[in-house]
Amino acid sequence: MAELTTLLDGRAFLEGPRWHDGALFVSDMHGHEVLRVEDAGTSSVVAALDGAPSGLGWLPDGRMLIVSMAAKRVLRLDGAAIVEHADCTDFAPHEINDMVVDRHGHAFVSQFGYDHHAGEKLRRAPVLRVDPDGSVRQATDALRMANGMVITADGHTLVVAESAGRRLLGFDLADDGALSNQRVWADLPEGDYPDGICIDAEDAVWISGPASDRFVRVREGGEVLDVVDVTGRHAIACAIGGADGHTLFCCTSPTQGEPDESRATRGARVETTRVDVPSP
Repeated sequence: MAELTTLLDGRAFLEGPRWHDGALFVSDMHGHEVLRVEDAGTSSVVAALDGAPSGLGWLPDGRMLIVSMAAKRVLRLDGAAIVEHADCTDFAPHEINDMVVDRHGHAFVSQFGYDHHAGEKLRRAPVLRVDPDGSVRQATDALRMANGMVITADGHTLVVAESAGRRLLGFDLADDGALSNQRVWADLPEGDYPDGICIDAEDAVWISGPASDRFVRVREGGEVLDVVDVTGRHAIACAIGGADGHTLFCCTSPTQGEPDESRATRGARVETTRVDVPSP
């Protein structure tokens, strides 16, 4: 069983972790803050929002993008100023969620399409694409609760976690941001409904299973290569990085993301473990 070490504790609900520029960046969704976390566990607030942040990414020029969920906007950090990068309201019936940015600055933004926490019936909704100029368009057909996303090392495949489908979907990714050739990249084991995901140097994907309380490494086709159990806590999101690239950062929580309960409990953590295959 993998040994886990607590890097950060006492947060409301941690999502969207990304290793970038020598540090871990992560959204405290229900604490309404984006954090930078150093290897020693010290953290600082990069951005404080009026609402819940989620997906994070960076444009080719180094500026940070932040998903503002309920506002249905992608924000941009220009120095110390937080400005609007894109307004997704015309394409999003409910909150937007995770995000990945390709090497050309196209930001792909997932959404559930319905109020999951209020118990509404599932409604399909597409992944959105935000171009570098801030324009927004539908990038995929309507999916069953699109969630975490990654891009393969060659930059030509987008992998999307379809939470309610219990699978990962693959799309060919063109230089202009167009997606095509939707396919099942991997069906996942019973109980592993994927939330956040990350990708390693072998293009295997680590998925976070909030229902199964484990992180699972799978390759294209669905073969399970490794498992990190977090029994008694929920596996919410993950990232690979660290000084040598061999650290798996695991966002775990005692809650399933209910805002009031998460803020009252403040039990969200970033836990770490060593992995054999490093970040890309």
